[in-house]
Amino acid sequence: MLAKPTTRSAVRRCAGAGFLALALLGAGLPATAAARPQPDLSRFYRQKPTWSSCDSPDMPKDLQCTAVTVPLDYARPRSGTLDIALARYRATGPSHGSVLLNFGGPGGAGISELASDGREFMDLTNGYDVVTFDPRGVGRSSPVSCGEASDAADDSAGLDHPQELLRQLKLAAAECARHSGPVLAHIGTVDAARDLDVIRQALGDKKLNYLGFSYGTRLGAVYAAEFPHKVGRFALDGVDTLTEPLSEQGVAGAEGQQTALDDFLDWCTTDVACPFGQDRRAAGEQIVRLVRSLDAHPVPTDLGGSLSGQDLVGAIGQGLYSKELWPSLERALASLTQEGDTRGVLAFATSGSSLPVRSGAAASAASGGHHRKGGIVDPQDVPADNLAAALMAINCADDPDRPTANRIVADLKNLLARYEQASPVFGRYRLTQLLMCYGRPRGTDFVRDRVKNVGTGDMLLVGTRGDPATPYRWTVETAARLGSPAVVLDNKGDGHTGYTSSTCVHETVDDFLLYGSLPPNGSSCPADGKAWSDATDSGD
Repeated sequence: MLAKPTTRSAVRRCAGAGFLALALLGAGLPATAAARPQPDLSRFYRQKPTWSSCDSPDMPKDLQCTAVTVPLDYARPRSGTLDIALARYRATGPSHGSVLLNFGGPGGAGISELASDGREFMDLTNGYDVVTFDPRGVGRSSPVSCGEASDAADDSAGLDHPQELLRQLKLAAAECARHSGPVLAHIGTVDAARDLDVIRQALGDKKLNYLGFSYGTRLGAVYAAEFPHKVGRFALDGVDTLTEPLSEQGVAGAEGQQTALDDFLDWCTTDVACPFGQDRRAAGEQIVRLVRSLDAHPVPTDLGGSLSGQDLVGAIGQGLYSKELWPSLERALASLTQEGDTRGVLAFATSGSSLPVRSGAAASAASGGHHRKGGIVDPQDVPADNLAAALMAINCADDPDRPTANRIVADLKNLLARYEQASPVFGRYRLTQLLMCYGRPRGTDFVRDRVKNVGTGDMLLVGTRGDPATPYRWTVETAARLGSPAVVLDNKGDGHTGYTSSTCVHETVDDFLLYGSLPPNGSSCPADGKAWSDATDSGD
């Protein structure tokens, strides 16, 4: 999906594609037409990785790390390899194998998230090794980067000069390709899902047990389509769309974030400390004026750069991902508007990466040699822009739409009006992100065409009514798309995903993953997270 920012919480990462939905042969390799010879992947499926303590002093002592080798190109496995970084907490009770976690993004690094928020998943160690990974192109697994071009085309004023904007975007795409190396051409969800199956075999599991958040639900759905007979217990929280193009995802994202902002302002204006006062309507108007003012006149920051209105929009989007962040967002906005202090807002704007990183050209240069060899990158060498670069690369690789320059220019005015109608605050920001695929190769059409009617066992899909990034309707639509295996849990709460914010969701997901216990399809969890109801409710 379109750029779904991330927060400090591992499971509040935001979420999009895949490969052919095919039966399996032999050791779990996907089958195609019988007459078509298959590449020999046996050496990848014979791996038995060795686990050891993680090599970073910032990692918990009981977290173990290893790596699994995968083909750079599954169609040509001899053309090069990549190493995928893995981490795990060992089972504390009788182990039934592993459960693999993906925290979303796309572009979210799993290892740093599990290291910082592993306590959220300790209940699962009652029956599983809890495992996560940095997907190809992400974190320590051959990270992609756009170098100094990472912000080259991120000026929303370019929407008023579309030809120049498209020229900048094309140049930026070329810079991303230059800095990222060979992995960029193989970074989409299709290849990442193939990696999951190699990881499954390396973990010694006959079937893959999986918990995916946001984009991780897209990855899980693609795996289910490719390897239906290898699907174990699958829980998907904050369910992504499988059918909407990026343009529609952008509108949905703008609408969702506007709703979350409205909820935040409803809360803020009841507090005397709210920087926008206690008049709710006036508060909404002040936000719009603030964004426009900063776009026209960015303010300097302590880091030597500047804060524009669109930078502020991105930061606000981060702060809306959870009600737990609202007090901090209120204080950051108060500091900005009352004292001109940008530090609080910048803390939200830069919260997407929790790995220690270098910045600028040094980071890109440091990582370049590593990802060209396909080896694991040291934490300090992960490029500062890896999250943003991977997010765009994966979303673009998963989307087949590439309108021509003439079509973009002709449609831009109407698109901008539509996006700003969806949200006067987030519309322009979302539209700028949509255009970032211009100049990149056309992506796969597999997700829209082939990820459907999966022949798997039951899958638990969690949708949250107040989710600003993955609207609840996507859960319902994706469940219908996946077919009879999909069981929907309706979380009546707010925020992106439900596992860490709702006791009810947490317990229901754990009961399914640990014991195979599923609620009836259409059951709901109340907003207070106390208990779940088996009364089917199709209304708001």
